[in-house]
Amino acid sequence: MTTAQLQLNEELFETLAEISQDESLMRKAVKALKRIVAKAQKDDPTLMTKEEFFARIEEASKGPSVTFDSVEEFDAYIRSL
Repeated sequence: MTTAQLQLNEELFETLAEISQDESLMRKAVKALKRIVAKAQKDDPTLMTKEEFFARIEEASKGPSVTFDSVEEFDAYIRSL
């Protein structure tokens, strides 16, 4: 963790400590944080639901497959892509 990240962590927790006695403010903070996390996840193209994952596996299994006799052969194939 960088120094900047550590400082942000500290600031976040100090701010949470300040509002922790007020249930209304805590609810607003939780709601805002959930909204931020949801938006960040939408922006990440690598994230997918379990259904999407298994649909991609199913689709891939319909295509051609390649078999390797050794790790070296597999490594050579991957490096050639």
